[in-house]
Amino acid sequence: MAKSLDGLVLSPVADQAPGQVGTRTRFTYHEEQGRIWAEYEGGDVVRGHLVGTRTGDRLDFRYVQLKTNGGTSSGHCLSTVVDLPDGRVRLEESWRWESQEGSGTSVVEELAS
Repeated sequence: MAKSLDGLVLSPVADQAPGQVGTRTRFTYHEEQGRIWAEYEGGDVVRGHLVGTRTGDRLDFRYVQLKTNGGTSSGHCLSTVVDLPDGRVRLEESWRWESQEGSGTSVVEELAS
């Protein structure tokens, strides 16, 4: 199993569509006994939160965010935690909006210290 996410800061490796997370977004993760949560902000996101569970190297969580235009959105994400050769962590994600149409994939990686 990949290392714990607790205390790690991760960021997307590429920008998504406008109004979504992007390379300027920072996620601060927490993990305890199979539970995960994170706060995030940056780019088009003023404030976001995610909560869910971890089983092995699989994350299952829901997220909600407030955007700079005042709109809100929420969705569901399944992620695989991958250890990178340099010791950092990558999340390979498949997500689906629940508050609007749309779905996709993304990759977020731990920022280098």
